[in-house]
Formats: sequence, C-alpha cells, structure tokens
Amino acid sequence: QLQASGGGEVQAGDSLKLSCAVSGRNLEQYRLGWFRQAPGKEREFVASISWFDSATYYLNSVEGRFTISRDNAEKMVYLQMDNLKPEDTAVYYCASKEEGLSWKGRRVTWGRGTLVTVSS
Repeated sequence: QLQASGGGEVQAGDSLKLSCAVSGRNLEQYRLGWFRQAPGKEREFVASISWFDSATYYLNSVEGRFTISRDNAEKMVYLQMDNLKPEDTAVYYCASKEEGLSWKGRRVTWGRGTLVTVSS
C-alpha cells in the first residue's frame, strides 16, 4: 500500500516536499515512482527510484528541479520539488512496481494522489 502526502498551494519558485509511505515486503525488488496528472491531461511519469540501488529516472522537464529519494528504514519515498512552476500544478501520485515491469502494466500499485497547486 502507498500513502502520499505533502501537497499544497505555493507560489512559483517555491519548494515543496512530497512523501509516500510504503508498506510491504521484499521492497528491494521494487521501483517506486511519482506520477502526476494535470487538469485535462493524461497522467505522466515524473520520477522513479530503485529500492535496491537508488537508481533514478526523471521526466526531462523536472530534472534538476525535482529530486526523488528513499529511506529504507522508514519505508518512505520522497519527492523534493524546487523552483516550482505553474505548469507543475497537478495531482501527484506515488506508485510501485516490480523492477523490469512496465509502468503501463496491470501490476502497478497506485496510491491516492495529493494536489500541488503552483500560482504565478
């Protein structure tokens, strides 16, 4: 199970940190990710991290501004978002899947979203 939190309303240029509590066993076999869905748009990948070796991937438009990290002991995944822009406004979701499987497959676990609103 996944539980995301930390959304809110901020101004452009501000920072926000999202958190996702992870439960389950054998997490080292999994990759954790953050996705977002803006109003009227499809859900898109934002960032992911391997629970095993912390290898990360980012959406081009957020690389250098967002940082995904994890805390094994606390079973938490974070998304530090800096220099936020109005176009980052969206509902953000955390998700998990076994390493090697597609994020588009049915074996993806989704958490509830948290709304991030960035005003100009």
